[in-house]
Amino acid sequence: MADPWTVNAGEISAAVSRSRREFLRSLTGAACYQPFLSVSAPQFASAPKSRAQRAIVVTFGGGCRDEEILTPHGQQNVPYLLRELLPQGTFFTHVENRGILGHYVATASLTTGVYETFDNFAAVPPQSPTVFEYFRKDLKRPLHDTWVVAPSNGFNRIGSSDHRAFGPGYGAQVVLPKRFLKQALASNTTGDYARLLQDNYETPLFSPQVEGGRFSLDEFTELLNLSAKDFVTQALTLSSADELSFFVAKRLMRRYAPRLLWITLHDMDVAHAGCFSLYIEGIQRTDRLCREIWRTIQSEPEYAGKTALFILPDFGRDSDGSIGGNGFQHHRTGDALSRTTWMLALGPGIHQNRVVDRPIAPLDVVPTLGAMLGFDARMARGKPLNELL
Repeated sequence: MADPWTVNAGEISAAVSRSRREFLRSLTGAACYQPFLSVSAPQFASAPKSRAQRAIVVTFGGGCRDEEILTPHGQQNVPYLLRELLPQGTFFTHVENRGILGHYVATASLTTGVYETFDNFAAVPPQSPTVFEYFRKDLKRPLHDTWVVAPSNGFNRIGSSDHRAFGPGYGAQVVLPKRFLKQALASNTTGDYARLLQDNYETPLFSPQVEGGRFSLDEFTELLNLSAKDFVTQALTLSSADELSFFVAKRLMRRYAPRLLWITLHDMDVAHAGCFSLYIEGIQRTDRLCREIWRTIQSEPEYAGKTALFILPDFGRDSDGSIGGNGFQHHRTGDALSRTTWMLALGPGIHQNRVVDRPIAPLDVVPTLGAMLGFDARMARGKPLNELL
C-alpha cells in the first residue's frame, strides 16, 4: 500500500500544528516543550517519572475540525477542554494519522498500536494484539480489570484480536450500551429513544452483525447493579448515546474500578447527516463529558491521584476547501487536514499547561500506556512518548 503522506501533506500538517500551538499559547499561556520540537527527540532525563497506576483513554470520536474547536471562533465549543483540562495536562498539537479513516478500523489501530487494514464495516477483530491483551497477559490481570464502552455495534469485536498468542482469553470486556437498550425496549424503538439508537450515520442502512457478545441483558444489568427497568428509565433522561456511554462507564468505575478503561464517544459523527448544528452540539457535549470523566477520576478514591487520562480524536474531517470533500460532513479525502489531529494527556507525573508540537502518531498511545502501567506492547509500531514518562 502506498504511503498517502506526501511532502506537501507534511508541510500542511506542520503548519496546522504551528497554528494550534500559537492559538493555545495565546489562549492559556501554555509553555512550548522546546526539547521535543524535532522528530528524533532525545530522552528527557529530567522529566518526572510517571506515577500513573491506572489509565483511561477517551476518543473525541466522530472527527472534528480545528475551525470548530481550536480557533478564536471555535473555542466557544470546547470551553472545558481549553480552560479546565488543558491547563492541567500536556497537549500534543501534531498527531499524524496515516491509517484508514474509518471509525472502527481507526479506533482498532489506536488500541493495537498498528495501522489495521481490514474493512471498516466488517465484523472482524483487530489483526494485531490490543492494549487490553498486553495488559492482562503481561500483568496477569483479571477479566474485570479492563473494559471498553463503545456506542456502536460495529465496535463489538474491538476488545481482543485474533492473534494466536493472545486473543479473547486476554481481552477486554466490551459493553455496547445501545445494544442493551434496544434489547430492553424490545419492539419499542421509536419515540424518545430514537436519538439513542442510531448506530451509524455514515451508512444508515448498514447494520453490522453483533457476534461473540459476552453478556445477555440480565448479565449486563447485574454487572451495573441495576435492573433493566432502571437502565431504561435512566436512558430516557439522557440526551444522547454518549451520555448513555458515560453513565455506563461511571457505573463500571464505581463497581469494578478497572485499571484500564477505554471510552469511545461518537455523537459528533452525526455530521454525516449533514446538520451542522447537531455536529456542533455533539462537539459541545463531548467536551462536557470529557470534563465529567476527569472530575469522576478526581472524585473516586480508587482513581484520584493515580490515573492518567488520554483524550484524542480518531481522526478529523474534510476541510471546506478540499476537492471532492464535503466540508464538516465527511472524512473522505484523506488529506492532511483530516489526518492531522491532537491529543491531551493528564494525570500524575504529567506536566501541566505544556504544549508539544513535534510529530507523533496515534500508534504511540499503546507503547506509552505500556511504559506507564508496566507491560510490553511488543508488536506495536509506535514509540513511548517520553514527554509523558
